[in-house]
Amino acid sequence: MSGIGRCSLTAVIPILSTLGIQCCPFPTAILSNQTEYSKFTFLDLTDNMKEYKNSWKGLDITFDCIYSGFLGSESQINIVSEFVKNNHDALIVIDPVMGDNGIIYDTYTKEMCSRLKELVKMADLVTPNLTEACILTEKDYNSIDITEKNLITIAKEIINLGPKKVIITGIISKNEIWNFAYDKELKESFIVRSNYNNKSYSGTGDIFTSIVVGMLLRGNSLKESIEKASKFIYKVIEFTSKYDTDTKEGIMFELFLRELIL
Repeated sequence: MSGIGRCSLTAVIPILSTLGIQCCPFPTAILSNQTEYSKFTFLDLTDNMKEYKNSWKGLDITFDCIYSGFLGSESQINIVSEFVKNNHDALIVIDPVMGDNGIIYDTYTKEMCSRLKELVKMADLVTPNLTEACILTEKDYNSIDITEKNLITIAKEIINLGPKKVIITGIISKNEIWNFAYDKELKESFIVRSNYNNKSYSGTGDIFTSIVVGMLLRGNSLKESIEKASKFIYKVIEFTSKYDTDTKEGIMFELFLRELIL
């Protein structure tokens, strides 16, 4: 969880709650602010997670969905993996947070990035951005030509790791933002496009995936869920860009939450 930056749990909880989903947070780390800032504090909660997990075990609780995002250490992959194995009927959504714009986040190692494939293998849905999709498929981010054909190739390689569906999020293509989806079961792919205003804000990936998760749990299709998330983020970016705010602070989504249920 980041104290500043409108990302991770500070974005996930209000969005899922608005969509009528009870969110049970399982914090992996606490950051003073998100990692795009030049300085931040980072508290790894791996040891606390073990006690947290054992406490939940005693409550005999099961979950409709397990949604994993930012992880604070390589050991946490084992903890999330165990949760998944103990909730066979849950929707498993893995946002393989590792980096952006071709750069791996400071708190991640190459070994940790490689091991995230273990969680991807167990997922119903994975939602990497293009950087993370390239890491998962061992491709050079800077050499990728953004075409639908190439995105299908990347998505199929991710699908071959094990998940049923993949969304490659926030792809910048000239004056557009693409969210590309591939569904293994339906054997179909599609792109949901939005206009791009040349500003990239913190936390939009977390907001996007949270909306998709909430919509899926409400019974919407994958395409309907992506369209809802894309339209919401575009509208909030348009509003936020009218103000002179630091893009690292994220988008001003709080005023628009009610629109998620309209």
